Amino acid sequence: MDEKGFAGKVEQAYVQMFERWATRTAVGAVEASPSADEMNGLVALFNDEAYAQGAEILHLLVERYPRHGYSWKLLGSFLQKLNQVAPALQAKQRAVQLLPNDMEALFNLAMAYEQQGMVLKAEPCYRSLTAHNPADAEAHHNLGNSLLRQGRYAEAMPCYRESLRLEPDSVASHHSLAWLLQNLGQLVEAESVLRSLLQLVPRDVQVSMQLGRVLLRQGRRQEAKVCIRNAAVEPEDAEANPVQQGNSFMELGLWSDAEAEFRKALEIDATADQVWVNLANCLKDQFRLVEANQCALQAIEVNPGSMVAWATHASVMLMVGDRNAAEAGFRRAMALPPLTSANFSSLLFALNYDPDRSPEEIYENYAEYDRQFGVVPAALLAPHDNPPAARRRLKVGYVSPDFRNHVCTFFIEPLLSQHDANLVEVYAYAELKHEDASSQRYKGYVEHWVPTMGMSDMALAQRIRADGIDVLVDLAGHTSGNRLGVFAYKPAPVSLSWMGYGYTTGLRSIDYYLTDVVGAPMGSEHLFAEAPWRLPDTAAWVYRPPQAVMGAVNLLPALERGYVTIGTLTRGIRVNPLTIRVWASILHRLPTAHIVIDSSSFKDHSVQQSMVDQFTALGIAEDRLHIGFSSPPWDVLRGIDIGLDCFPHNSGTTLFETLYMGLPYVTLAGRPSVGRLGSTILQGLGRSEWIAHTEDEYIEKVVALASDLPALAHIRATQRSKMEASQLMDEPGFARKVEAAYAQMFALWEEKNA
Repeated sequence: MDEKGFAGKVEQAYVQMFERWATRTAVGAVEASPSADEMNGLVALFNDEAYAQGAEILHLLVERYPRHGYSWKLLGSFLQKLNQVAPALQAKQRAVQLLPNDMEALFNLAMAYEQQGMVLKAEPCYRSLTAHNPADAEAHHNLGNSLLRQGRYAEAMPCYRESLRLEPDSVASHHSLAWLLQNLGQLVEAESVLRSLLQLVPRDVQVSMQLGRVLLRQGRRQEAKVCIRNAAVEPEDAEANPVQQGNSFMELGLWSDAEAEFRKALEIDATADQVWVNLANCLKDQFRLVEANQCALQAIEVNPGSMVAWATHASVMLMVGDRNAAEAGFRRAMALPPLTSANFSSLLFALNYDPDRSPEEIYENYAEYDRQFGVVPAALLAPHDNPPAARRRLKVGYVSPDFRNHVCTFFIEPLLSQHDANLVEVYAYAELKHEDASSQRYKGYVEHWVPTMGMSDMALAQRIRADGIDVLVDLAGHTSGNRLGVFAYKPAPVSLSWMGYGYTTGLRSIDYYLTDVVGAPMGSEHLFAEAPWRLPDTAAWVYRPPQAVMGAVNLLPALERGYVTIGTLTRGIRVNPLTIRVWASILHRLPTAHIVIDSSSFKDHSVQQSMVDQFTALGIAEDRLHIGFSSPPWDVLRGIDIGLDCFPHNSGTTLFETLYMGLPYVTLAGRPSVGRLGSTILQGLGRSEWIAHTEDEYIEKVVALASDLPALAHIRATQRSKMEASQLMDEPGFARKVEAAYAQMFALWEEKNA
């Protein structure tokens, strides 16, 4: 706080610099470097945190002594402290050029590259550091981190092992090696490393949670719980203890234990809004939706300015099926800082189900998403120099958080497994917290498996560009875990979105939306940010059912029961007053028929009752309604005769399952493309007669199917074989058409950039 003394030091430095300049100018002297006094004065300014003054002096020095490396090195450090990232990087680059043997300057440059996500440039710096001093444990660790951020797990492993050999007590290297082993599925060694780490940091909650996760993946549930409980924070911090344990249990999927800890924390402090949010999410994950919403609303009451509380409330309402409340909640969350792409994606997801807005009104929100998150500085959008495709394979990259046990596997796996290795070289950019058996299968389908968790958008974009990808495919859209931010950097000459979301991303930086003429009919181009690329003579889907668990098709239930059962296995957000009114009209036309509405959205009794009340208000007796949640879904389908598609947002995976179990379904063709998924699938099956274009036609088609039980029984007995012979399950044929589309897309890029 000695302002006067500090100012005196700065003034003295200025005077000395001017005097030296005047003296040299007078005698015509030319010196190659500043004096030791000047350098010592600058070091003193750095130690006094006088970064602005020091940078000002150094700018003068490097102008006078442009080849003095130490001045550039100091300037980089001063500018870094001032958060002038780009100028700091330039100064550090110049310092390394002038001081090629200065390892500290090289380390500073490597760290600057890392901070800007330029991991490909950081890597050679760290390699030089380890070559210069093989005993430098930190350099080996940092090299491992650089490789890890590029997804080069196998190469990162020996770096961490060497770092630990050189420095056995390194907490950071233990952390990194354990994380890597865990993600590679090497759980026994991961456990050993984590137990060694706990000897160094005995009460570290994050380490204990990581060990608990490893134990849980080995089926050692009780040991995992004990591990978390033993990691309690210091006894005097009683309030934080249950919260931390609850978070740990929740991350491990131990819901009841997590709930107990959060409730314990709220007994200590009922005004802790974040704990209410945590409890809401815990209950939501157990599908106790009414309780979850009560907790989210309590968090809002405690802290109306909590963005997270509003987003949590909205996400619960989305699961309940209250679209209006979900939209309002997401908009409130987006009005509070910070504005996140995740909340915006959730809003877009909710708007897709709106039965009252026009397609154009909905699309305008996607355009706003692009304005908020789809624009990156032009300087970061370098032109591509991919070589011509003639006489070489196309490099195709798939970006997805779903290379695991997930419903998207039924559609992604048949494409990736059928790619022709003579035509395409496939990369999988896997945004996975944990790998599973499905992940291992995917690894067998691709030549390059690149884990991306933890990589920034810029770093992943740089990796994709360095890999020389020709065609980059988004498989997630706005679903959870997406990496749409990467596509804004235009990391490949051609990019497209397919399958995972069912509609446009809104990003103009993505070139194409892979679809078909039914899903995106001619004239619908204005509803897509991307150009719709319509696969010829095929649906834009291919399906591989989990045959081993679905079992055989059963006989038509109506023949045994004496009445027809109609039904859907859709989530609650797809069911709105319009669909309920149409389904109630069908039940009035078929006075003995029953209806099944079954999905996880209806696990909560209060949500079930709300749906029952809407039907009974339209004159449908409660004993004809079967609303709830059962698993697996194909067992539910065994009790249904005719499937019902939803509108204006059609169902997806459940429609394929419905058909494969022998059921026909009726769909109402609506707005592109989420309102035409059902039509696309039926067109691919060769059953366009089940596609309705008005509500009345929808009703009539269901009634007609229900009125001819022999025909319905024949459909059930023959449909699976018909589906297996259709384009919906023609995996090689679909792969060839997709590969042809990729080649045509890239050829158009080549022609445009010739």
